[in-house]
Amino acid sequence: MQTDTFEKDLAAALGKHVRLLTSAKDFTTLEVPAEQWLETARILRDDFGFEQLVDLCGVDYLSYGQDEWDTRDVSAEGFSRGVEGLGPGRFRWNELPESEQIDNRFAVVVHLQSIKENRRLRMRTFATDEDMPIVPSLVEMWSSANWNEREAFDLFGIVFEGHPDLRRILTDYGFTGHPFRKDFPLIGNVAVRYDEEKQRVVYEPVEIEPRVLVPRVIRADGRYKADEFDQAADAAAEQAAEQKPSGARGDG
Repeated sequence: MQTDTFEKDLAAALGKHVRLLTSAKDFTTLEVPAEQWLETARILRDDFGFEQLVDLCGVDYLSYGQDEWDTRDVSAEGFSRGVEGLGPGRFRWNELPESEQIDNRFAVVVHLQSIKENRRLRMRTFATDEDMPIVPSLVEMWSSANWNEREAFDLFGIVFEGHPDLRRILTDYGFTGHPFRKDFPLIGNVAVRYDEEKQRVVYEPVEIEPRVLVPRVIRADGRYKADEFDQAADAAAEQAAEQKPSGARGDG
C-alpha cells in the first residue's frame, strides 16, 4: 500500500475522529481527540493491520518552546550569566503559575507497527483535564500497553481509564508526586537513606541547595581556536616532523 493511498484510506475510515493528519519520511502521525482514542485504536488494529503497539509514553508540554539558556548574547558577560529566568522545577517550583495557564499540557503518544504492511504509525492525544489528566486505556486493544501505561501514570500522573492494574511501576511505595512532570522539583521532595539504628529506610527533608548548571559556550575569540586553525596547526606539525632528518637531535 503506497503512502498516499494509505493516508487517503485512513482519512476516509477515520473521518471526524482525526484532527490532524501529517506525514514525514513515510511516517504518518495522527492527532486524535481523547473521546475517540479507543475507537481510532480499534480501527487501526482491525482495519489497517496495526497488530503491534511498540511504545507508549506520556508528554508534559509545560514550558514547551521556552528557552532557559542564553548562549548567543553572553560572550561579554561570562559563563555565570548564561541563565535566563527560572524554569519550572528549578526554583520556587511550588509558586510558579505556569501549570494553571497552559492548555493541552499532558499528552499520550503511541507508536504502532503493522508487520504485514511493513508500516509504522504514530498517534497522539491530549488529556482534556490538566488537573486530572485522564485518557482511555489501550490494554484491551494491545496487551503490550499495560506496563507502558503504568509507567506514564507513575512518571507523569496520567490516569488510564479502564486499566486493569494501574499502580506505580518505577518509584517506591509512598512516593510523592510524578518525577517527569516539568514542575517537579529537580532536587526532589524528600531524601531517602537507610538508618542503621532503626534498621529501615527513612525519608527526610531534602538538604540539597538548588543550583544552576550553566552550559558551556564556545566563543569565537582569541581564547578559543576555531577548527580550521587547529587543523592547520596539526598539518603544519606533521609536515615539520616529516621534513626533520631522522638523525637530527634537538638543541641541548
